[in-house]
Amino acid sequence: MQLYLHSDPEKWPEILARPALDLAQLEAPVNAILQEVATRGDDALLDFTAKFDGVRLAELAVSKEEIALAAEQLPVELRTAIQTAKSNISQFHAAQQETPLVIETMPGVRCWRKSVGIERVGLYIPGGTAPLFSTVLMLAVPAQLAGCKEIVLCTPPQKDGTVHPAILYAAQLAGVERIFRVGGAQAIAAMAHGTESIPATYKIFGPGNAYVTVAKQLVSRLGVAIDMPAGPSEVMVVADETADPDFVAADLLSQAEHGADSQVVLVTYSAQMARRVIKATEEQLANLPRREFAAASLKNSSALVVSTPEEAITLINVYAPEHLILSVDNPEELAAGVINAGSVFMGHYTPESVGDYASGTNHTLPTNGFARAYSGVSLDAFVRKITYQQLTKEGLQNIGPTVETMATAESLVAHQRAVSIRLAKLNS
Repeated sequence: MQLYLHSDPEKWPEILARPALDLAQLEAPVNAILQEVATRGDDALLDFTAKFDGVRLAELAVSKEEIALAAEQLPVELRTAIQTAKSNISQFHAAQQETPLVIETMPGVRCWRKSVGIERVGLYIPGGTAPLFSTVLMLAVPAQLAGCKEIVLCTPPQKDGTVHPAILYAAQLAGVERIFRVGGAQAIAAMAHGTESIPATYKIFGPGNAYVTVAKQLVSRLGVAIDMPAGPSEVMVVADETADPDFVAADLLSQAEHGADSQVVLVTYSAQMARRVIKATEEQLANLPRREFAAASLKNSSALVVSTPEEAITLINVYAPEHLILSVDNPEELAAGVINAGSVFMGHYTPESVGDYASGTNHTLPTNGFARAYSGVSLDAFVRKITYQQLTKEGLQNIGPTVETMATAESLVAHQRAVSIRLAKLNS
């Protein structure tokens, strides 16, 4: 990690620049995949799976028998852990459900809003270097709670053509029944366009590599909604003099191991603490199974020494991290100033990995600075909020003149008449 001591704030954007992703060059090959799937359907999916995943499948759909057998293939400890995570995620997201609240804006004019689940959603679950069964819970649990009638899950097959049993078990636990062995851009194409086996969905969720990211961007131009713009994972850790360098190093590496294009940032108040953390990071890196990924990520990463908590808050909000860890003595004070972040982890005993797996919050979060404008996935992401209004005769008489005046001023006579005709009959 590069160490910066009290750098000029004007240089922060340059210091904190994320690894550049040249997604534009992928648009042509990804668009070709989308077109192929739209034209040839299942046959194209089978061919792409043979080409990219190295297995020729006879069937895309995972059978009910395969799903049912998944539990037997997992250690009891892992099944219990997945159950605990599912319970916590369910509790947190269930609390986000809203009861329609009727507001009478003026006598006889009643307005309310109701959340309605998106009828058919598509979930993409990566299965490359690590099968992300935790993401199944993060997406399927709120989808079920939101009342989505149909949930379609796509995930790449393993070399033997099967789906990792932890993915199947998590899906079964979350109530997902339609699972397909297809990954990459071709899976996004299938959930966007529909094929003989895979139904077209109205909104697509889930992380993925650059090809998946570009595919989601392209199908969104066709009118298929997506969860959010996505990029490589990232974390910013703020550490004061009370922080444990070993804890902080572990937190930095927990994101760095995601991939070579991930980024981690340390913010601290002393050069001594920064150097202690960097030393601990190097020591832990040596024994990390995914150290090649983490080492490459650290080359994109920085440690910045700032003078005050106020300067740290400014830096946080400039960077807008996906994950923000406040490894400080009084995290509540620092957290109060945070306005740009995906998810905040407060105190010395709140590692980011608890949010990734089991605390209850969602780990599908905005990256690449999109936390300035986007939220992480929540129950809201799986619903449409429909507004309603109902007027009595008295209500129309109360509000009618206001609408007539405004419609006339905008030269929208038919709008004005829709009110005037009713009022005339009421008054007669």
